[in-house]
Amino acid sequence: MNPIVHILLPDIRSAYNVGSIFRSADCFGASKIFLSGTTPRPTDRFGRSSSGPQKEIAKTALGGEKTVAWEYIEKAKDIIKKAKKEGFVIVAIEQASNSVPLTSFTKPEKILCIFGNEVDGVPKEILKLCDSIIEIEMKGDKESLNVSVCAGVVLYDFLK
Repeated sequence: MNPIVHILLPDIRSAYNVGSIFRSADCFGASKIFLSGTTPRPTDRFGRSSSGPQKEIAKTALGGEKTVAWEYIEKAKDIIKKAKKEGFVIVAIEQASNSVPLTSFTKPEKILCIFGNEVDGVPKEILKLCDSIIEIEMKGDKESLNVSVCAGVVLYDFLK
């Protein structure tokens, strides 16, 4: 049986990346996306989605922003605390000295996946709140993947 997977996107900079993650979440069956900090949202504070970052999200999400439940909560740590109370295992996707390869990670029943922003990754203060840190093993010369590609790889693995 597939786990329940929620996603946390703290301070993602690109609306296109956010849209791509919504699309992957829809395709692979993630249950919910939490947006925090400066991460662009599918609608503005008035519920409109016709311009600016909202238009960029819609362009790459191709409707995923309408089919995947989402919520904005300003502080990522508040989302993490709430998820822990609901029985979710908190997993950051990040390269760290204590990270476990994605291929070795045993999936629990309920997972909150945290993907870091395009420049700094997952902040250290958030990593301290995680139950596990996993990474995608890199075979080539590049050290990392685009955040939306990373999300697609992890969601596929968790929900296949």
